Amino acid sequence: MKRQMYLLPLLLLWAGLTAAAWLWPEQEISQSERRPLAQFPEVSLESVLDGGFMEDFESYSLDQFPFRDGFRRIKSLFHLYVLGQKDNNGIYLFDGYAADQEYPLNKASVDHALERFNHLKDTYLADAQVFMAVVPDKNYYLAQRAGQLAMDYDELFERVQAGMPWADHIDLMEVLTIEDYYRTDTHWRQERLIPAAQRICAALEVRAPELEDYTQTVLERPFYGVYYGQAALPMEPDSLVLMESSLLEQCAVYDYETGKTGAVYDMTKLTSRDLYDVYLSGARGLLTIENPQAHTDRELLIFRDSFGSSLAPLLVSDYAKVTLIDLRYISSDLLADYVPYTGQDVLMIYSSLILNNSGVLR
Repeated sequence: MKRQMYLLPLLLLWAGLTAAAWLWPEQEISQSERRPLAQFPEVSLESVLDGGFMEDFESYSLDQFPFRDGFRRIKSLFHLYVLGQKDNNGIYLFDGYAADQEYPLNKASVDHALERFNHLKDTYLADAQVFMAVVPDKNYYLAQRAGQLAMDYDELFERVQAGMPWADHIDLMEVLTIEDYYRTDTHWRQERLIPAAQRICAALEVRAPELEDYTQTVLERPFYGVYYGQAALPMEPDSLVLMESSLLEQCAVYDYETGKTGAVYDMTKLTSRDLYDVYLSGARGLLTIENPQAHTDRELLIFRDSFGSSLAPLLVSDYAKVTLIDLRYISSDLLADYVPYTGQDVLMIYSSLILNNSGVLR
């Protein structure tokens, strides 16, 4: 009798989940994880015989499982608070911040990045004075206090400097703190970047931004960063702030990919899966910012990853043109065809995350 009492609820739960699995409408993307979800695989004799259908169906069933986000959250809470694990899928929480356990230092990846930068210097920037800055990821500020694993950041910085002896290296570590980063995302917060922008401008010998130059506009939509979905843990969203000014309002941004001209802050991205795309339209291989209010005819080339999207608007004051180049989306061998080097100032700014996973650089 007792066995039947326990068995009946389990059977009802199983039947309910089975029915829900078949009746649940398919979802194309996971908003929390920011990725496309597997769809029902095509059935063919070949895919059934070689086992491909079952592999794809397994991925489909996991991605389309009903109440998936709720179960992911329960699993994460169980691992964190019941099993006492310090991280969930490499994501950990400490002092209100979610961070990726970026470990260990991938020396081969750093060397690959340096090879690409040296190739760029030799083939495109032979006569240029180049400035290089590394943006540390959040683990740099959190890991030791949180008792988490971390790459050897000192070796990373030393390796970059030794591998780029032709560059003037700008140290950003001492002007940044963990408070300069979003709690739920990888990126830094634009409204906190004035000290970093001032250090870069001092190296470039151009006018540095001041906090009073800008009006801070807080977007109404809450910002759920990439770690929010990956951690699947309850966290309060961040607020995304735009540093606005009359100078930036006059700037025009040309997108080589679309052939269109827009604004520094792309308000069409307010409905994007990643709200951070508001900064310079997100991932783009090649952009130019034209500044009609510049007091000089100087130009700047910025080789960057996504961290440069929110930083670049703070560097434009003295430049008539700023060109942003993302080597994840455009090959360095094509640059001379689109942006000939004619004596522009050159800044390379890359996060430690990209340097440690540099296979994306072209």
